[in-house]
Amino acid sequence: QVQLVESGGGSVQAGGSLRLSCAVSGYTASRSCMGWFRQAAGKQREWVSYISRSDITVYAVSVKGRFIISRDNAKNTLHLQMNSLKPEDTATYYCAARSGGNCDSLEYSYNYWGQGTQVTVSS
Repeated sequence: QVQLVESGGGSVQAGGSLRLSCAVSGYTASRSCMGWFRQAAGKQREWVSYISRSDITVYAVSVKGRFIISRDNAKNTLHLQMNSLKPEDTATYYCAARSGGNCDSLEYSYNYWGQGTQVTVSS
């Protein structure tokens, strides 16, 4: 079975950095699209970024220039480097995998989800 396990969340001050990881098992992360989503308290889940099997990366406007998505194929792990963090980045962050098709930013297009890791940014 496919499992995705996020780690690396925590509490930081505005302007700080965190590196999130998503360990993938039962699935080869490089075969199709992998994405990051986040959900703040009281708000809907929001797409953050994706990386395609051809290593194309796309970011939401809210994080462009601050976050970097990457894959470590040898470790079958997805990463999200988050720099210049803002209080509005506070959310639970989820990694997700799409078993087929091209990458997109739609939550329902992804088949597999992790349990999430909390990121809290204080002002």
